[in-house]
Amino acid sequence: MSGSRKVFIVGPGFIGWNVLDLLIAEDYSVTGFVRRQEHADQIKASGASVVMGDLDDKASIREQTTQHDIVIHTATADHLPSAEAILEGLRQRAAKGLTTTYIHTSGTSVLDDGAAGAKKSDKVYHDDVRSEVDAVPDDAPHREIDLAIVRAQRELGEKAKIAIMIPPLIYGFNPNHKRLTIQIPTLTRFALKHGYAAHVGAGSPVESNIHVLDLARAYTILLHHLEATPPAKTLENPYYFCEATDDNEPSWRDIAALIGEHLHKAGKIPDPTPRTLPKELYGDVFGPFTNAVIGLNSRSRAVRLRELGWAPREKDWRRSYVEDELPEILKEEVGSFEGYRGTVAS
Repeated sequence: MSGSRKVFIVGPGFIGWNVLDLLIAEDYSVTGFVRRQEHADQIKASGASVVMGDLDDKASIREQTTQHDIVIHTATADHLPSAEAILEGLRQRAAKGLTTTYIHTSGTSVLDDGAAGAKKSDKVYHDDVRSEVDAVPDDAPHREIDLAIVRAQRELGEKAKIAIMIPPLIYGFNPNHKRLTIQIPTLTRFALKHGYAAHVGAGSPVESNIHVLDLARAYTILLHHLEATPPAKTLENPYYFCEATDDNEPSWRDIAALIGEHLHKAGKIPDPTPRTLPKELYGDVFGPFTNAVIGLNSRSRAVRLRELGWAPREKDWRRSYVEDELPEILKEEVGSFEGYRGTVAS
């Protein structure tokens, strides 16, 4: 790929930093928008330029968007102002006759069926059938931002190429970055604090999953596809799932059982048997969003990415947890852990 293609990545963290590394390796010119100086230094060491700021700095995000051919948002899926700033930048570029490629990160919590841990669902969503995603309720998690982007896509027409990446439960570990994902590590920290692995309700619902390095490759494959596709063709369907299911969709009880088994083997908890998470302890996982994060059915199929030649190739979620993630978590001091305080992409 030509180094003349300029990419602006908003939030090059757990997902975006891996995408950034791949794009740098392909000789793209990449700028990362980061909040902390420590992370800015890491992104510079990866070969990218850096702009400092937070997601509420709409003016800076808008201005950087106007200066870049490609924009990728990999920060939280629930921050409307930052997405709006990008869309404003796209409009400004369009007014000058410039076409922009924009990939936004949503998440399959948008498919939350309200199961709250009670039952497994047979409903599976396919991204090659746009109507399945369009039928998601307007008040579903992440949906407000997704709909704002869909409206902007209609407005901009062929003046922008817009896609929404919708990853499921993300797992995995890049030893070069030393960053962990959200859901399974949070449940592990809860177990270390309280002495047992937990799941919401009966733990019966299931969610598709993806290794972060497979997901990062999917972004680059999607980007290449958008670059090679006429703008009019990209208007047909903005949605892309990304999962490595292969009949290996774990229930939340399966996940809790794996956590319990291996924390027990490590001598960290007295009993490997998972238990139902008491509602009064939801604050030690995801607070009021607990049911929508770890109690949902969320089953998706990445039909479109597979048609582009993408396929998952990293470790499955079980191997990744046992071999990579758990050893890192056990290095932490988690006695005062009080739940996850950020927002969750999936």
